[in-house]
Amino acid sequence: MRWLVGWSSTAAGAAGIGSAGATGPDGETVHPVGSQLLWGDPDPLWAVGDWRPDEVRVVQADPQNRIAVLGICGASDEQLRVGLFAARGGALRHLTAWPGSYTAVVQVGRRVMVCGDLAGARPVFYTPWAGGTAYATAALPLADLIEANLDFGHLAALLAAPDVPAALDDSTPYEGVRRIPPGHALILRAGAREIAGYEPVASLAVAAPPADPDSAVDAVRDALVEAVRARLSAPRHVPDIDPGPVPGMGPAERRAARGMPVPGIGADLSGGPASGTLALLAAGLPGMPGTVLGHGTGAGERLLAVTFNDLAVRGRESELERAGTLAANPRLHHVVVTGGEETLPYADLDGPLTDEPGASLVTAVRHRARLAAGSADHFTGYGARQVLDAHPARLADLLMDRKRRHLVRPVAALAKADGSVLVPARVYSAARKLSRTPYRAGLEALAERLLHRRFDEPGGAVGASLAALTWARPGPAARWLTGEALAEVSVRLQGATHRFGVGPGQRPGDYRARAALARHASDLRVLEQAAEIRSQRLHAPFLDNQVVRACRALPEALRVQPGARAEILRTVLESSGVADLPPGWGAPSHAPAAQAARTGLRVAANDLMALFGTPLLAQAGLVEARVVRKALRAAAEGEPLPLDGLADLVSLELWLTRLLARRGTCWTGTPARARAVPAGITPQRNALGAGAAARRA
Repeated sequence: MRWLVGWSSTAAGAAGIGSAGATGPDGETVHPVGSQLLWGDPDPLWAVGDWRPDEVRVVQADPQNRIAVLGICGASDEQLRVGLFAARGGALRHLTAWPGSYTAVVQVGRRVMVCGDLAGARPVFYTPWAGGTAYATAALPLADLIEANLDFGHLAALLAAPDVPAALDDSTPYEGVRRIPPGHALILRAGAREIAGYEPVASLAVAAPPADPDSAVDAVRDALVEAVRARLSAPRHVPDIDPGPVPGMGPAERRAARGMPVPGIGADLSGGPASGTLALLAAGLPGMPGTVLGHGTGAGERLLAVTFNDLAVRGRESELERAGTLAANPRLHHVVVTGGEETLPYADLDGPLTDEPGASLVTAVRHRARLAAGSADHFTGYGARQVLDAHPARLADLLMDRKRRHLVRPVAALAKADGSVLVPARVYSAARKLSRTPYRAGLEALAERLLHRRFDEPGGAVGASLAALTWARPGPAARWLTGEALAEVSVRLQGATHRFGVGPGQRPGDYRARAALARHASDLRVLEQAAEIRSQRLHAPFLDNQVVRACRALPEALRVQPGARAEILRTVLESSGVADLPPGWGAPSHAPAAQAARTGLRVAANDLMALFGTPLLAQAGLVEARVVRKALRAAAEGEPLPLDGLADLVSLELWLTRLLARRGTCWTGTPARARAVPAGITPQRNALGAGAAARRA
């Protein structure tokens, strides 16, 4: 893991932090383990972890005005200096408009500004500490600093309503540690904090001009090309030097056995449109995109393209064939990684502790097998579906804009998939109802559903679309939570109706799409940590700020058309000089993922029964062990249960187990080392109820 951590004190020299460490409320001195100081008193900043030299840049105008950028950023030093002066005047959005994926921190006198990203893949956290505010790009270091206990209300909301921002609010799994919403910045002035959005707010008085589809797609192309070019222009990295030969092993086998990636740049090539677009763009841009000469394959101008072939589950033969056709490009070096039962979901329940829980913990071994054959810098297509596709709730947005004719094709596609002539009327009725439902009423309806345990939803593609045509809906794991946990989440939602509302001009489809993107970005962050390969960096250009902005500018009428994502990416490639895509480009294939999950449940049934013998989730009052064990057995036997919900339960139990088994800490010093959840989990039968009572008060 890599993060930055800093501090803003109430007054210079009072309970402050210097180069040697931090002086806490009891006079103890602590400092981050494995850190490098970027600047010191009175408001210092550290970079912690295995940052590369080119990933940490500090530009200083004078001792009181400086900017630090951590990550991949395509801005030059002069552009950073201009951004520093713009931020000094309050123009924070300027700091988020450079290509790449990075976190920017600006210090202007005693004012510190930390910008999060639009997707949520690079979040910012903060907590009050020692009379001031500590902030970081990871929650666990702050939880260690204040010795935070678990926030059981947040964990309950994470299972009951993971796609509802009002349920999660700004909380984290740790009490007292808060999260900055995507698209916002944390502003600290001598310890006092403020959270400000940096994106322009839509006006209710003046309608936005209609977007031109062609120019919008061109903007997506330009943003993607700049995002890929920012990675290609960064210095090439060679992992640690190979210690030497091993009898019977070649260089590639030796490297894979030792968990070392191939030097240079590579990409996923799953056969889907997102990974294929990035691989072809990276291979087609001028320069030498691939491995470093003298290392690996020795083909310095060829991009390493990695395809995963699951031998335990069939159904992706057409995607593999398309990947092979794409890999015929002379600038690609194709590697196929095979996996059997040992790479199924739930196959390996051991792994590293991540900053937060996420469903990808149960599939980490699957991704690690693929990434181990990848490059030191590896492109992935994560996020393309969330930024390009149309959430079903966008049909209500079209009705609000009086664009009924654009509903014809998507509704016709649903009717064809279902085979019923009643589908158009049902979908139109649900979209019309949502367009006329206030946000507060949507949250109150979800709170009522949770309180009375109403989780039945229609099945099939049409059923999923109808269920999504709401402001908020229960999560797939909600049906297995205790009544006490559901009541706590219900109270959180009822309280949120009084505290929050959607922003001016916010519509249900856009709101639901942003929430889905934030959840996906959060889970990708967990995946990066859980499947991390030493000396490797995963790159998800679709989650870059500029790409997200360009995708949000796409007209809704274009998004909702069937196959829109594949057509947009086809246009991006063709306008970039890449043609002759294989037949079936962009054809969806979701069935193999569900089949792999069910097969993994069946193969790992004994291990999962042992995991939920005396689960920590039951000690926390969130579930009953026998209920979860019964559900796992039923799903393994083929009953139609929501597999995503079981993955949420298992991953949260795994995360709690790893957190409590941890003995280290992110801080060191005297007189003692601080650590999160120091007392572990004690039976919490009344903890959730107490939290609900406090919120009512």
